[in-house]
Amino acid sequence: MASSELFQNLLTPESLKTLVRGWLAEDTPAFDYGGAIVGNRHEKAVLLVKSSGVLCGKPFVDAIFSELDCKVNWLKNEGEDLVPVCEVAEVTGPARRILLGERVALNCMTRASGVASMARKFASIRSQHGWKGEVVGTRKTTPGFRLVEKYALLVGGMGTHRHDLSSMVMLKDNHIWSAGDISSAVSKARSVCGFAVKIEVECRSLRDAQEAATAGADIVMLDNFSPSVLATAAQQLKGEFPHLLVEGSGGVTLDNVADYFSPHVDVVSTSRPTQGYSTVDFSLKVRKAGHDPSNPTVTDA
Repeated sequence: MASSELFQNLLTPESLKTLVRGWLAEDTPAFDYGGAIVGNRHEKAVLLVKSSGVLCGKPFVDAIFSELDCKVNWLKNEGEDLVPVCEVAEVTGPARRILLGERVALNCMTRASGVASMARKFASIRSQHGWKGEVVGTRKTTPGFRLVEKYALLVGGMGTHRHDLSSMVMLKDNHIWSAGDISSAVSKARSVCGFAVKIEVECRSLRDAQEAATAGADIVMLDNFSPSVLATAAQQLKGEFPHLLVEGSGGVTLDNVADYFSPHVDVVSTSRPTQGYSTVDFSLKVRKAGHDPSNPTVTDA
């Protein structure tokens, strides 16, 4: 099974319906004035990409137009590198329904493709250096848009950190200060999550990481360590706790991510793909006889 199909199968029909119904209701909360003008005449529109990037968001666009009784015929594959200007898909259906979904679909796809494009850059650097660990995107996502952004990370070739607060126990500084110390926090966490959920502890020093590992943490995040200090600390921790997973985080960018690659570091996490990405420019144009939508200044004789 192709990876893009595998990722699409992660999305449940009900979650897609819930998302797109909310998006559509937000965009047209009352009268559809433009739709009243164009009516229900059957039309075909073409989805164009006007800037370079990775195509991402097909399941969400399909769900949007399916909700509106329109059909999408894709001309490009999910995860494909796009070169502008080119046709990506065709949408057919009643004119007013196509236009009801137009902006919602474009808003979703332009952002999903932006995240995937940034993720592809991180994944390429990892591949170029032959590093065996994972570069992952954090929980610093847009409220209400997390499913799209996490999906886009996968399409782009990155991994994902925990999806939400229920996915894994992650004890950060506020948890530890409230619990009293690292050992108490880990002990309490294990008592409620049992054996089935991993526990990660955010650590500010090697000593913190050693305390967390001794208390039974599965993962330690060495937060805001310089790359050289991270590599040294990770090597010592692996020597003392061979099964411990070591994560490096804090200030990771495209320019410096390779500095964090170390044989003793398992995970490098960053929020850049979901907080610092550029969007990919898409547009949707209704086809007209004698008109090339990919070149609006040229019409056929």
